[in-house]
Amino acid sequence: MDSILIRELRVEVLIGIHKRERHVPQIVSIDLDIGLPGTAVFASDKVADTIDYEKVALRIRDIASSGHFRLVETFAERIAQLIVGDFGAPWVRVSAAKIGILGNAKFVGVSIERRKV
Repeated sequence: MDSILIRELRVEVLIGIHKRERHVPQIVSIDLDIGLPGTAVFASDKVADTIDYEKVALRIRDIASSGHFRLVETFAERIAQLIVGDFGAPWVRVSAAKIGILGNAKFVGVSIERRKV
């Protein structure tokens, strides 16, 4: 499967279930595998025939700054809906992880996959 890869995209998010997490932004690292919408880009060499990863990153930053999320799962789902719904990807894999949230773990997060219905 052909895909666009974005690795370790870091955004600040108000995220978590604890009281302090409603007021102090945390860094969330995001990895994306985004299915290409077709094969035209390989012949055309035009960004119009693919998904503009810069626009994806900017829209994810918008989601991150839109308010408080209780769960990383919810944040990842919103990103997946954006990429499949607004960008027309046939499928997406989103991994989102809170960095340094547990003292003995580098990160804690989720990985989800969604397909266009």
